[in-house]
Order: sequence, then C-alpha cells, then structure tokens
Amino acid sequence: MRNVLLIARREYLEQVRGRAFKMTTFGVPAIFALIVGVGYLSTLGLGANRHVAIASNDPALAAQIQRKLTSDKAAKAKVIVYAPVTPDDRARLVSAIKAGSLDGLLWVLTAKGEVPTATYMSQSAGDFITSARIQSALNEAILDVQLTGGGMKQVAADALIEGTSIVTYQVKKDGSILKTSAEASFWKGYVMAILLSMTTMIYGMNVARSIIQEKTSRIFEVMLSIAKPSDMLAGKLIGVGAVGLTQIAIWLVAAAAILISPFASAVLTGQFAVHITWAEALLFPVYFLLGYLLYSSLFAGLAATCETEQELQMYMPLAAAPTWLSFALIMLVINDSNSVWSIAASFFPPTAPVIMFLRMAAEIPPFWQFAVSIGLLVISIWGVLWFSARLYRIGILMYGKRATVPELLRWLRYS
Repeated sequence: MRNVLLIARREYLEQVRGRAFKMTTFGVPAIFALIVGVGYLSTLGLGANRHVAIASNDPALAAQIQRKLTSDKAAKAKVIVYAPVTPDDRARLVSAIKAGSLDGLLWVLTAKGEVPTATYMSQSAGDFITSARIQSALNEAILDVQLTGGGMKQVAADALIEGTSIVTYQVKKDGSILKTSAEASFWKGYVMAILLSMTTMIYGMNVARSIIQEKTSRIFEVMLSIAKPSDMLAGKLIGVGAVGLTQIAIWLVAAAAILISPFASAVLTGQFAVHITWAEALLFPVYFLLGYLLYSSLFAGLAATCETEQELQMYMPLAAAPTWLSFALIMLVINDSNSVWSIAASFFPPTAPVIMFLRMAAEIPPFWQFAVSIGLLVISIWGVLWFSARLYRIGILMYGKRATVPELLRWLRYS
C-alpha cells in the first residue's frame, strides 16, 4: 500500500505542478467569465436609438405600430408617422435613408378585406434586432386594429395579444410540487453530461499517455525494482483521479462565482433559471470516479499493448463510442426518462454515468436504479481492472513486438 500511495503522490504532484494543469484549471474559468461578460456587454444597446419612419395609407394602423415600437423601453426608438402617404413621399423618405437622416422606413399599405402588405428599407442589411422588433410591432398592431375596430377595449386587446404563458410544475414522488422549466432541465443535464464525459475521457487518456511515455523512456524497468506492476497501475489511477477531482472542484467554485455574477444572472433567470439538487451534487463525484476508473483502466490496458502514442490514438474512436452513444440518446432520455431504453442505458456501465445525469435532469430515478447502476459499474470496473492489470504486467516490458490478439491471449495466460 505504501508503494501505491507513493506512486499516486508522484503522479498527482507531477501533473498539478505542470504548466498545462495551471493554465487549463484557471484559464478555462477565466475564459468563460470573459465570454459571459463580453456576451452580456455586447448585447447592451443592440438595435436601440433607431430613427424609424412609419408610412401607411391607414393612419390608425400606423399609430398603433408607433405605439408598439415606442412602448419597448429597450429599443429607445424615435418613430415618426406619415399617414396617409403618396408615392412621392416614398421617394423622399428613401432619400432620407440614403442621406443617413433616417435609419429605416416601414411602408405599409392596406386594402379593405385584405391582409396589409409591408416593406422595410434601411441602410444596414444585418440589423436583425430592429427588423424583428418592427415585424412584431406590425403583427401586433394589425391584430390591435382588428380587435379594437370590432368594439374591444384597448387594454383587453393588448392583454389578448400578449397571450398567456404556462407555468410548469413537477409533482415529485413524495408529493411535493416543484416549479420547473423543460429548457433549463435540458441544458442542465446536457452541460453536466458533457462535463462528466469530457473529464473522464481526458483523465483516462492522461493515464494512457503516462504509461506510453514511461514505457518508451524505459523508466518502468527502474520502478519495477521497488514496486509491483499492480501497485504502479493502482497508484497511477489514484493519482490522476485525484488531479481530476481537484480540477473539477476548482471549476465548480469558479462556475458558482460566475453564475451569481450580474452578467450571468441577467441571462439565467425565468425559464432559464438553473437549480442543482442535493442528489445531483452528491452523485456527480460518485459517477465521475466510477466513470474515470472504468475508462482509465481500459485505457491503461490499451496503452500497455501500444508502442507509441500515435498507435494509442488510433484506438480512441472505439473507446469514445459509448460516449457518442450516450449523447445520441439525449432527446429520448430527456423526453421520457423512465422509458425502457433510458433505464437500460443507465444500467449499461459505459453509458451509465452520462445517462444517469440526463435522467436526473428530468426526474430523479428511484433509489434502486441508482443502486443497480452503481453496482454494475463497480463490477465492470473490477472486471476491466483484472483484465488490464494482466495486460499491463506483461505489456509494459514488451518492446518491438506488435500485440496481436493471439499474443494478448498469451499475455493473459503468462500473468
């Protein structure tokens, strides 16, 4: 056990003290904070302070469009109405746009019993925010005119056009009712699944690369004089796993700081509000460790059979296939987290960590399903470790000989 801890300590300190660890651990949160801040600041004032003209042969409709545009406080638009208009007015207003004294012109013509026709002209073809505001104001104004023309009061017409939003709630197993958002649940599960799969794959690859580098430098021959192969493999898994947990803990603290900032809180509100439950917070490190141990032990066995890092890289698409399968099922799992396919995928060890978090985002599964999922993962890890340790014991000292399938079977018998 002492050798295992010594090797784990060496692996941990070697990576934590490295420049790459420091840059990714502190650089990634800094970059995301910068992206959130720049994204928030860049949206301030977009499409605002526009000088727009509304020209129509229907004064009532033009006035309603003006009212809709000026009531939007974020737009801060200056709207001038020309109604009724003539073709000569059109040429004069287009000249004003060309001269820059006018930002845009909405030309609306109505005919009795027909839907109004409209065109919008401006110098900028990319100001989609202003175009969207004008489109919305036009549609709402047309409905307003029709409703008020039929005798409905203006306040009632505005309320009818605004519509009614549906507030969604989730009835939990214990009978409690919790306010939820399908979009927020989807993105929460998606982000946590990406974080889980990305970190397990990255640190599993770190174990494999470490084995390849030490194998090619022949440092194993020195280390084997004081430690057993099984101790070396266990030490690597523990050390690199501790590095992963350290990095994720720092990222989570940084993410919490970013999420409570004014920039992020302005976006993550309403239907995009994200809530992390205690079950998700407690199970994330559990599934990270189990997923990491499963993939890293698999990668360790693969690395012991490879001669170079390039050869190892060729096996990576096969190793990443379960992760791709997990994300291929994302829509099915989020929409029906209790379907047969969702439950089966959460029991299948290679996909269990990701699928379980996708299911938890929609609805917390029963306790027995967590027990079965974790139990199968533990059994799978034991089996893969047993297999990989035997390949590792022989493979780390094999040089210049390609590991074919018959050769691997001989290694298993030797060990």
